[in-house]
Amino acid sequence: MRQLLEVAIQASLAAGKRIMEIYNNEDFEIEAKGDDSPLTKADLASHDIIMEYLRETNIPVLSEEGKDLPYEERKQWSELWIVDPIDGTKEFIKRNGEFTVNIALVKDQVPVMGVIYVPALKELYFAEKATGSYKLEGITEFSGMEEIAKTATKLPQTTNNKPYTVVASKSHLSPETEEYIKELQKELGEVNSISKGSSLKLCMVAEGQADCYPRFAPTMEWDTAAGQAICMYAGKTVTDYTTKKEMLYNRENLLNNWFLVK
Repeated sequence: MRQLLEVAIQASLAAGKRIMEIYNNEDFEIEAKGDDSPLTKADLASHDIIMEYLRETNIPVLSEEGKDLPYEERKQWSELWIVDPIDGTKEFIKRNGEFTVNIALVKDQVPVMGVIYVPALKELYFAEKATGSYKLEGITEFSGMEEIAKTATKLPQTTNNKPYTVVASKSHLSPETEEYIKELQKELGEVNSISKGSSLKLCMVAEGQADCYPRFAPTMEWDTAAGQAICMYAGKTVTDYTTKKEMLYNRENLLNNWFLVK
């Protein structure tokens, strides 16, 4: 597992480096995908780099920018990588820095490892079932797992005397989410509401910067798998609003139900 975590971290950092080269210096070459969501040159470059690393593991990969894999093939996989080469492409295009590289390892439908890299902020979140969740700041190059282990901070971090904090989507805030926040305010009084892009919202709950993240709008498995691992192994829950259980992965329908992180 440690070797697989090392590969996933290396892949995320290498992808992040190329993403930032495009972000700072090159034309994004924006296209619209079939669902009208944006696709850039950076999404494709990140996908190709991550695939180079993950291929060596001989574990199948489900990626947002990969080929459309039929469920008949996927359902045979007890273990797979789930990848979003850039989560928050809209934030990338706006150049607000709130985009991430997401890599998760899923076994028997449960995320057992998650890596999220935030290239613009040089922040790395990683989690593994046996050791817990961690955050490392100021990282751009892989210096070995020993060095990473020395400098990473275990999550969650303690945050004292802050009001109850809800984090919600920057680009996809639904009326149902707004209503949920209003109900919390009635129940708790002071509630602080923050908007963030991409899987940073899951990271904020894992870190203890936010108390909950309600997502009552569409997401896909690659948007949440890595973040769910980071939350779970920091002692948080990611509850499917329909099943009332932890979200499962490699489902026939890759569209997530609504969920609540807390």
